[in-house]
Amino acid sequence: MDPGEAAILESSLRTFYRLFAPLQPLPAASPGRMNVIDHVRDMAAAGLHSNVRLLSSLLLTMSNNNPELFSPSQKYQLLVYHADSLFHDKEYRNAVSKYTMALQQKKALSKTSKVRPSTGNSASTPQSQCLPSEIEVKYKMAECYTMLKQDKDAIAILDGIPSRQRTPKINMMLANLYKKAGQERPSVTSYKEVLRQCPLALDAILGLLSLSVKGAEVASMTMNVIQTVPNLDWLSVWIKAYAFVHTGDNSRAINTICSLEKKSLLRDNVDLLGSLADLYFRAGDNKNSVLKFEQAQMLDPYLIKGMDVYGYLLAREGRLEDVENLGCRLFNISDQHAEPWVVSGCHSFYSKRYSRALYLGAKAIQLNSNSVQALLLKGAALRNMGRVQEAIIHFREAIRLAPCRLDCYEGLIECYLASNSIREAMVMANNVYKTLGANAQTLTLLATVCLEDPVTQEKAKTLLDKALTQRPDYIKAVVKKAELLSREQKYEDGIALLRNALANQSDCVLHRILGDFLVAVNEYQEAMDQYSIALSLDPNDQKSLEGMQKMEKEESPTDATQEEDVDDMEGSGEEGDLEGSDSEAAQWADQEQWFGMQ
Repeated sequence: MDPGEAAILESSLRTFYRLFAPLQPLPAASPGRMNVIDHVRDMAAAGLHSNVRLLSSLLLTMSNNNPELFSPSQKYQLLVYHADSLFHDKEYRNAVSKYTMALQQKKALSKTSKVRPSTGNSASTPQSQCLPSEIEVKYKMAECYTMLKQDKDAIAILDGIPSRQRTPKINMMLANLYKKAGQERPSVTSYKEVLRQCPLALDAILGLLSLSVKGAEVASMTMNVIQTVPNLDWLSVWIKAYAFVHTGDNSRAINTICSLEKKSLLRDNVDLLGSLADLYFRAGDNKNSVLKFEQAQMLDPYLIKGMDVYGYLLAREGRLEDVENLGCRLFNISDQHAEPWVVSGCHSFYSKRYSRALYLGAKAIQLNSNSVQALLLKGAALRNMGRVQEAIIHFREAIRLAPCRLDCYEGLIECYLASNSIREAMVMANNVYKTLGANAQTLTLLATVCLEDPVTQEKAKTLLDKALTQRPDYIKAVVKKAELLSREQKYEDGIALLRNALANQSDCVLHRILGDFLVAVNEYQEAMDQYSIALSLDPNDQKSLEGMQKMEKEESPTDATQEEDVDDMEGSGEEGDLEGSDSEAAQWADQEQWFGMQ
């Protein structure tokens, strides 16, 4: 402690000793007169936490030196206010310690029966009416435990509160903690209790739907409030929409939310637009997903929720400069959310800086252990670094948190295929197909695994045909069908497939594969054009660059030979020979046009 701080502390202590000399117990406050505990309470109510921390620390020290200085109820209040100030400063372990001491003090206070909390009768003193609630203290302790990632301790402290004394926020915290721990039945019970007390608690409704409670049952719990409160006719449709979301019925969820979003009173709602963007992403419609995210972002420039998925989509499209700008903007809004770290991690991942992507993904998970996108980022980085078993753990956790998101299963299956565990990959793909239904995405995922086994090539072809019948523009299905046609050397069929897919959309991978097919049929000029388009869409696409360089290397020896022939003919002066080489001159001119030198 420096001399200045020591002088301030000494001066403060002298003041207090003057106030309390000769260190006699504090008398009860008379009407119109405040004691020092009243001042601490008022400062706490005014949000002067740093002031409360300093003063309560000094008063507690005085109480320890003279236990008779404050009454048990006054010491209980001091401990609670001091713990609250520590909580505000994010010193959670220290706060838990002080809250525990406060509860012990309260227990001793109850035994002696000197001062009891207000029971609503006329005998209650003003001092007893001001005692901090023991239930509120336990709630604060649970908050500390959750911040320290000690969920079991948080559940234990809240479970100790009798059911009748639990407030809606206690039931909500318990429901979330039970859900996180995989205890579905008590979680459902707690969510229902929240809705019984607060029928418009929409997050509790989402919690019930995520635990497979039927939408009709949830809607019945809000029927009274819908019928009695005006302008709530949209709520039943809202519940129906998110019931579809949590059952994985993306198309019906999209249609239902679109019908809500078109209503004049709910038009341009950021939350609905974010949900639509996420649903389009889950359905594999990345173009509409990006459009909805951009629309939501324009309405709310400070939007953070969902921006991790938006950044991932931009990175996949090769728009790394936009990803970098998005990450910087999000960090300026808040660095205490997972989304900015995930967005920066996507930039690193698609820049092939996997170690940095791994670090950023881990940081995001540290901030929010329920961030599915952070788990996918870290899992993908681990997989690309060859740490497949660690990656599998992260993809499994992502599946647990988001069982209706196909990209979680895709990541896990890619890990199985990378480790040649084709049987495990096939079992997982079949389970996804049965669980999420036969749509273009699940058919393509199952076909992807079938392509790895020569025995199931025909099955893969059938699955891909079904997927493309449902969605002819589904890029992943087109890519896998093109891969199958390439194996069979059916290049003309592949070219027709790719041209049809590119008729209404432009995608780097499709343009590159079309370039590969065109090379196979000696259409070099158009192949070069396709590679150029692919690189314009994603300048970092290594395979397009390699395809273009390969074509240039194959042509360069011919170019050099032709240049030497021209030089020899010029030196010999045999103009007749030069004039007679019309076919060679035509070929040279074609090659100049091919490489863009005209």
